[in-house]
Amino acid sequence: MKKTLLITGGAGFIGSHVVRLFVNKYPDYRIVNLDALTYAGNLENLTDIENFPNYTFVKADIRDASAINEIFKEHQFDGVIHLAAESHVDRSLKDPNVFIETNVLGTANLLNAARELWKGNMEGKRFYHVSTDEVYGSLGDTGFFLETTSYDPQSPYSASKAASDHLVRAYGNSYHLPFVITNCSNNYGQNQFPEKLIPLFIHNIQNNIPLPVYGDGKYTRDWLYVVDHARAIDLVYHDGVNGETYNIGGFNEWQNIALIKLLCKQMDEKLGRAPGESEKLISYVKDRPGHDRRYAIDASKINKELGWKPSVTFEEGLSKTIDWYLQNETWLQSVTSGDYQKYYESQYS
Repeated sequence: MKKTLLITGGAGFIGSHVVRLFVNKYPDYRIVNLDALTYAGNLENLTDIENFPNYTFVKADIRDASAINEIFKEHQFDGVIHLAAESHVDRSLKDPNVFIETNVLGTANLLNAARELWKGNMEGKRFYHVSTDEVYGSLGDTGFFLETTSYDPQSPYSASKAASDHLVRAYGNSYHLPFVITNCSNNYGQNQFPEKLIPLFIHNIQNNIPLPVYGDGKYTRDWLYVVDHARAIDLVYHDGVNGETYNIGGFNEWQNIALIKLLCKQMDEKLGRAPGESEKLISYVKDRPGHDRRYAIDASKINKELGWKPSVTFEEGLSKTIDWYLQNETWLQSVTSGDYQKYYESQYS
């Protein structure tokens, strides 16, 4: 094999799309998918490539330093694409420690293992850390997050990701570890765990369950189709400049309430309901603590330097996403019931 790459969190939402892309696009790469298979990790996301000769799955927790060190020694990785993370803001408000342990200490364990393996020969090696736009804090009605924007995290989740970003840069500066970092906006698409807004609301609309909208619903986010994010990760890993940060966004701002109404409209059309029927499910609820008002990414750097841009409009991507969930009810039922967690035992025990 030409290269051996470690992709952490590869059974998760974004990670599974990255694993699939690399396994299919680079048959001369050996792709090792490392995932702890917590609630958001689902090997059923990868049944289409699980038997490919250049794909290996390893169940391990990045918080376990000794296990990580052994895995690095065994596989002799040439590169790391690090996506494994606790990522749900609401969960971080309830249990911040697990976010610190996974996102900060887990990242440190990977950095230490890579530094030890690559010491004396950093040529051709790369540690790619995938982060979030939430590290930048909140914007007002105008302006965009740039790669040079100062960090101002507002939740335990975003603070833990900011800390991991700083660690990666510190290892680059202190130990000359070759690295790149990307900060992305909100992802949506197929295989997303249904605690996040779009898959949750698709499920609720389909089953006539209320749609809980925080506060006044005017919180604004930039939305990125997950397939486009995977394409960007591929470009940055191969063509990005060591030591650089690239913001990845969809050039696609939506207020939550406007997005939800578009989702309701498309769902009504696809389910054969009367126009406006699903909007009746909207229910405003108490706002969550520390809720950032607006995120918006300026992705012009990755566009100009690497030629990346989104491949679909939000309306197109949302329609594809809805179609996938409606056509994959078994997957959704398996996830919502917890049955998906039995897949590892059936396939790998």
